[in-house]
Amino acid sequence: MKSIVKTIFLDNIKSKIIIIYFVMLALISCSALLLEDNGAKGALTMLNIILFVVPLMSLLYSTIYLYNAKEFIILLLSQPLKRDHIWHSLFGGVAGGLLIAFLLGAGMPMLLYLPAGTASVIIIMGIAITVIFTTLAFLTAIISSDKTRGIGASILLWLFFTIIYDAVLLYIIMIFSDYPIEKTITILLMLNPLDLARFQVILKMEISAMMGYSGAAFKAFLGETAGTIISLLLLLLWIVIPYFLSLKVFRKKDI
Repeated sequence: MKSIVKTIFLDNIKSKIIIIYFVMLALISCSALLLEDNGAKGALTMLNIILFVVPLMSLLYSTIYLYNAKEFIILLLSQPLKRDHIWHSLFGGVAGGLLIAFLLGAGMPMLLYLPAGTASVIIIMGIAITVIFTTLAFLTAIISSDKTRGIGASILLWLFFTIIYDAVLLYIIMIFSDYPIEKTITILLMLNPLDLARFQVILKMEISAMMGYSGAAFKAFLGETAGTIISLLLLLLWIVIPYFLSLKVFRKKDI
């Protein structure tokens, strides 16, 4: 299994797309952090970049890689290897390549130009988002055998979590503003991993004005400590549940 993971990982880090991703992150990160006049603005700029660019790249790259690696997967299945080991190896190699690009391209500049505490939280959230959306990509690709549909579903997932979800949440807040909907908003907030990551970073930076209604409701309802712990656990569930669902499908699917 280790040799398969190593082979897939090396194949990924040598990919032109991963290299371009690394260079793009490095250029954007250095430019954003050097041009901003204070650390808080630079951190928020990096947060926005991570919340939009990282999910898109993780979804699209992972989905396309799995479809393009179909013949390689079939070859592995013809060997005396457990399906679980093959799926773990594929995930480890793909996620590992994306994480290396993120850590070197965005993580290093943040460690250099941001306070250590803020940089660490943003990096951890970036790692979590990378892994979460890679698991969603694996689930999407294994469910849909058609490459076009799978890629389209990945783009729709990105649009849903980055734009549509928050727009719907804002609409609900506006419509029911006269009612006590804090608990409902808190529950809805838990269903979006990007909102959970945003909450973690802004809470660490202690910028209440940037937390928004949903973030303020989450903090007020659960408290700062409990909110932090629960949001971290929910992010972990966002990794575990989609991954094991994809693994369950892969065990039974005739590829």
